[in-house]
Amino acid sequence: MATNHGVIVREAVEPRDLRAFVGLPRRVYAADPAWAPPIWAAERTAYRPGRNAVLDRSAHALLIALSGDRVVGRVVAYVDPRFNAHFGARTGFFGSFECEDDGRASADLLGAAEAWLAGRGMDRVRGPIDPVAERWGLLVEGYERAPVYMSPHNPPYYGRLLEASGYAGVKDLLAYEADASAGYSIPERFARFEATLAARRPTLTTRTIDPRRLDRDAEHIRRILNAGVDGNWGYVPVEADEMAGVVRDLRPVLDPAAVWFVEDAGVPVACCLGFPDVNVILRKTGGRLFPTGALRLALGARRLRDYRLWGLAVLPAYQGRGLDVLLYLRLHRALAPRGVRLEANYVLEDNFRIRNALEKLGMTPIKRYRVYEKGIL
Repeated sequence: MATNHGVIVREAVEPRDLRAFVGLPRRVYAADPAWAPPIWAAERTAYRPGRNAVLDRSAHALLIALSGDRVVGRVVAYVDPRFNAHFGARTGFFGSFECEDDGRASADLLGAAEAWLAGRGMDRVRGPIDPVAERWGLLVEGYERAPVYMSPHNPPYYGRLLEASGYAGVKDLLAYEADASAGYSIPERFARFEATLAARRPTLTTRTIDPRRLDRDAEHIRRILNAGVDGNWGYVPVEADEMAGVVRDLRPVLDPAAVWFVEDAGVPVACCLGFPDVNVILRKTGGRLFPTGALRLALGARRLRDYRLWGLAVLPAYQGRGLDVLLYLRLHRALAPRGVRLEANYVLEDNFRIRNALEKLGMTPIKRYRVYEKGIL
């Protein structure tokens, strides 16, 4: 569709348009040393049927904005029926947003996404929430820091582009850091807490994930997350196919020392999921796995000192007993001897229980992400 600005927005359905959609970030981030490319071999197939559980169940459109022959912006608009059924909403989403610093192009691109969503009965649009890379929000503080794997990174002007198109922030998420090589250590009082908990609840034990029974333990993680995190803002229970996608992506770089369970009489009741930050390697390989990138990824992940804590959850019946702290203690003790820098995200800005726990553990906030929303009817 042509616009009054001379920008053309169209769906990326032809092979050349899909190549341009996937390849645009190369130009946008060409001068940004903090950016980490995706694994290009996976990215080129990520939007195809059967490759992504969210897009497979969602009506969606891949849109590109062109100024002349130049692709200057991209976005995916989608309607997730499970989200709307879970929340009784008519919310559409946008993700995979990338754009040059061109207010006309971004306005037309977002306007086309809004029109597409409105045509499917949606009354508001929320994003960016990337259905492929599991990234939520725009980075609005901490641009100078490199992103950990599966977390947002963007130029500072993206927020300005969204706000110029009528979007307002609806929720902020924070990232916290603990850097053992910089002298971080857990306050001594938490060791005393651990001893007290062990005396009071002798049936509680901890263990790492079992790589030989990965599918079984992944199902434990899914069950605990769905029960323990349900009710958090924007959270939709994870289906088995989505968890299978997470397992597929993380299996090559799995570090059992970063995935822990608390069990009560042998039954998992709490878990945390961490993984090495392979973005460190992807920057060096340029996101390429061939001819040597795959080997560098598999071998290099074992030597990384940057990690991400992706999720932590406790079954409702066990909340308020300090199991989240116990998990963090186990995780820290397993990784600290390597001098690991651990980044925990995403933490909802108004989840004061988790924020207070992290801050009492001596972790410091280093980044802020923002999810935006706009009414479209």
